[in-house]
Amino acid sequence: MHNLYLALGSNLGKRHDNIMRALELIDQRVGAVYRVSSLIETEPWGFSSPNRFVNAVCLVHTMLSPRLCLEETQLIEREMGRTEKSSEEGGYADRIIDIDLLMYDHLEMEEAGLVLPHPHMQERDFVMGPLREIMGQP
Repeated sequence: MHNLYLALGSNLGKRHDNIMRALELIDQRVGAVYRVSSLIETEPWGFSSPNRFVNAVCLVHTMLSPRLCLEETQLIEREMGRTEKSSEEGGYADRIIDIDLLMYDHLEMEEAGLVLPHPHMQERDFVMGPLREIMGQP
């Protein structure tokens, strides 16, 4: 069993419901959702929008490989209505749901489309606060 930490965000539609639906789908397809942080409301990061985000972090116990976790979470995003993945190169945009892999056990890896731990998580308070919460750190 592996410990997978995911960041979730939504700033379109019923934001809280989007996060809860994504957690249900993660639990069904990726692994047992073991812990979920408080949901917090934040300003967009990396782009301007009048739509505030609802963000959370969860801990999932999974048997899937990191690559399969990425594929499943991206499939969940698409099924929930996300049409394309944001990127630094292409810019960030409003989204129904965003699911990012933060950490997978203590694994460090860098391959096409997947870097662990997430290379920008330390820069994002909306990730680090909820992550510390579920890890039991101040």
